[in-house]
Amino acid sequence: MADNNDFPPEEIWDEYVWERFLQQQDRNTEKYFQLLEKYMDDPDRDDIIAEEMGWDVFATAYDDQEDVQDFLTEATELLSGESGEEEEEEDYESEFEEFTQSPVYEDTLRLHRWVNTLFDKRADLRENPEAIRFATRSAVCGAKLAAALCGTDHSEIGMTIAYLKRALKSANDSLDAAQKLADTGQLDRRRANHARRLIFRIRDRIVDYMREYRLKWRQRHDR
Repeated sequence: MADNNDFPPEEIWDEYVWERFLQQQDRNTEKYFQLLEKYMDDPDRDDIIAEEMGWDVFATAYDDQEDVQDFLTEATELLSGESGEEEEEEDYESEFEEFTQSPVYEDTLRLHRWVNTLFDKRADLRENPEAIRFATRSAVCGAKLAAALCGTDHSEIGMTIAYLKRALKSANDSLDAAQKLADTGQLDRRRANHARRLIFRIRDRIVDYMREYRLKWRQRHDR
């Protein structure tokens, strides 16, 4: 998990601090699953992983196996972005429902359906690395948008902008993959143009959201 000493102690984090935090969380997540795969069959797996991850609090819970297991479960949920709390799930469902009514959700859903239809019709693309990148980055774009926009008026605006920036990068990666498919003749001109239109529209909406939330951040923090 993130070392808070690497980040400013102030309560107000802007988009850049949040981006650094999310990047560190990405590294922690990758490290955790690498360790989990490496020590999957080791009887001392939990101890080894906790030590490698630097979870000092694990040592204090060593004598109580139930507490240890609870800690590891909570850590896994935190790293994967999941939560076992029913109240949090209900809040998220409400926030996600609001997100599903937004125009950008309709655009991402439209793109997702189009990609699925393309793969259904073109079995040869299922093993194509750029086609896979096109599909996965499109899906990641939608996921990052949901993470950014499924919040409340009291959500951290800096975090929202950081997730929007990640959604924008995923959209750019998806666009790049679609262009490479078109350049190599794997995607005909009509389909390539349609994919570009869908992605550009999503990109434009993301940029608009970023502009809106940056203005909100300045207004809220008088910057």
